[in-house]
Amino acid sequence: MNKKKIAFQTFGCKLNFAETSAIARKFRASEYETVDFMENADFYIVHSCTVTAHAEKKTRAAIRQALRKNPEASVAVIGCYSQLRPDEIGLINGVDIILGNNDKYRLPEYIDDISKRKAEKASLQNRPKDFEPGYSIGDRTRSFFKVQDGCDYFCTYCAIPYARGRSRSADIASTIEVARQIAETNIREIVLTGVNIGDFGRQHGETFLGLLQELDRLDGIDRIRISSVEPELLNDDIIILVARSNRLMPHFHIPLQSGTDRVLELMKRKYKREVFESRVRLIKELMPHACIAADVITGFPGETDEDFLDTFRFIESLPVSYLHVFTYSKRPGTKAAQMEEQIPEQVKQERSKLLHRLSEEKKAAFYAENRGSVQEVLWESDINRGFMTGFSGNYIHCKKPYDKDSVNRIEKVTLLEPDKDGIFLVKPCAE
Repeated sequence: MNKKKIAFQTFGCKLNFAETSAIARKFRASEYETVDFMENADFYIVHSCTVTAHAEKKTRAAIRQALRKNPEASVAVIGCYSQLRPDEIGLINGVDIILGNNDKYRLPEYIDDISKRKAEKASLQNRPKDFEPGYSIGDRTRSFFKVQDGCDYFCTYCAIPYARGRSRSADIASTIEVARQIAETNIREIVLTGVNIGDFGRQHGETFLGLLQELDRLDGIDRIRISSVEPELLNDDIIILVARSNRLMPHFHIPLQSGTDRVLELMKRKYKREVFESRVRLIKELMPHACIAADVITGFPGETDEDFLDTFRFIESLPVSYLHVFTYSKRPGTKAAQMEEQIPEQVKQERSKLLHRLSEEKKAAFYAENRGSVQEVLWESDINRGFMTGFSGNYIHCKKPYDKDSVNRIEKVTLLEPDKDGIFLVKPCAE
């Protein structure tokens, strides 16, 4: 029997990548062959994102790309964009299946049953309520491990709580069981993902700290990275645990969003900027070489020139390693979209350029601090112009001449100099 070919394209966060992998594993290997999205396939699955208008544009472009490749193929669009605006996607010719976050795990069912292969649509009233764990497994050495979903914060700029529902997770014992499944593979590193992972376990009377403590004791996984954690949830005990652990990596991703308390209040964030600063200072005190990434939104409605400069100077004063800069994008249905004092696009772009430049300066300073240091790098299997790459514990991208025996191995190296692409050349440390 000829296998049906199925291709996946994922946009957005690490959480989406973990979920795509979990969904793909639901398709029976005896009937389906997974191929690259650029190849000819019978089914194209687009896992969508709605965090910005640009993310939605990418989804629409991927649909057109799939149908150009094979006009006879069936196209399914799943995820956050599908959840919030199924009617908009339904207007695109060639889309057969539209599933939101509540139903996307039933995708094999819809594809198997030709009678269901129609534009099945999610609705805003049908928000996801169940929690289904997931993790990614490919030819890489890392796995994105979904430990939490949804969010109760309802920040004024964000549509994700409407798309993914309320915060929820499994309990620690169930989560550790899934982690053991990952530990039985050849994966050396897991990246903990979710919408608001610091909120893990609340409905079970448990905490994210408790999960980290149990994962830190789990054999079979050498490295654990923590993805984005809200400043008020990244407490001192978590930071101290990471500093003392050999498995938890000194790599933090902390959303700042704005460096002024006035704008943070407009955003309905749950902290003041001094909380963010205290987290950064403690991390650097305990782990001087730690990598700290920060999210910042520029051009939020009502952000004055003074607010922007205050944010810029605040970030400039802190030892953050680099920034994820987001230009504010109106999300239908959010409170910020209805606010007055929307910022002109040109002003937003000018501010974005300044923040990107600051990020480059911060990254250069972080690299300069780490030049000559000894780090442990987990080497990946990709080869590019005779070189292989990997990441240090503090998330510095490194390279060395390709050696097949080094793939999926952790090697102690000395950082030399970054090349023109910003990837550090290294040399092995003498044993």
